[in-house]
Amino acid sequence: MKVAVKSLENKKVGDITLSDDVFGVDVKADILHSVVNWQLAKRRAGTHKVKTISEISGTGKKPFRQKGTGNARLGSLRGTQQRGGQTVHGPVVRSHAFDLQKKVRKLALKMALSTKQAAGELLVVDAAKAKTHKTKDIAVNLKKMDMSSVLFIDGDNIDENFSKAIRNIPNIDILPQQGANVYDILGHDKLVLTKDAVAKLEERLK
Repeated sequence: MKVAVKSLENKKVGDITLSDDVFGVDVKADILHSVVNWQLAKRRAGTHKVKTISEISGTGKKPFRQKGTGNARLGSLRGTQQRGGQTVHGPVVRSHAFDLQKKVRKLALKMALSTKQAAGELLVVDAAKAKTHKTKDIAVNLKKMDMSSVLFIDGDNIDENFSKAIRNIPNIDILPQQGANVYDILGHDKLVLTKDAVAKLEERLK
């Protein structure tokens, strides 16, 4: 499919043909859902922790004799039924990550790109570069292009001035093509690819 290539000043500077194998695949919600869950699970710290009886500070002595007191039998003051005692079956430090096949992750990325293309939320620019690191000029251009929530994906090397210029603007982010992922693509209203990023993504995903 052929789409227009624009500059950051919203002027058409040419055309580019996008591969149907990458930007025109059938979208399946369950595949996207699986990969988003996989990404979010990997992000979880898994540092939640409760104390078991061996970690509770206190004596291990039996508080009173087994029989003859009229009380329920009790073997420790650190047990779960005691105030300040252990927690049973609570969370422990662990990883929440799980494995997902590479072909599924690759397919989901193509589906995410195809979703944006089908919805008319994909834009190709000639380059994502700025003359200075000032935010003002970039913000004006983005406003002209009606971009309030957008993810830029560039080639392997991101322009430092452009990166600094947009980092103070809410909901505007940039990633190198190696970092392109389903969660961030679907989490922004619009997706902007540079010509270099298009070439690298098509090379990776075909």
